[in-house]
Amino acid sequence: MHLTTFTHEGRFWEVYLEFVEDPSAPGSCRARLCYVPTDRADHEEPVRTAVIIIEPSREEARAAALALERYHLAALLRSVS
Repeated sequence: MHLTTFTHEGRFWEVYLEFVEDPSAPGSCRARLCYVPTDRADHEEPVRTAVIIIEPSREEARAAALALERYHLAALLRSVS
């Protein structure tokens, strides 16, 4: 699910919310962020965080992700790149 596009260190980044199934926790919704540079070279892979959002439903996980500000997104990108 696409969340936003923002600039960081001279590049545009698409940010997606990826849901991760966890059979050991069926009552929760887990998700991570996936960053894809818009000018991605052939050798570049998307950059993903660990699971950082855990909510009771997909709607609440989406709301939590949409509540992240640009500086949160940039800090999370720096932490995984």
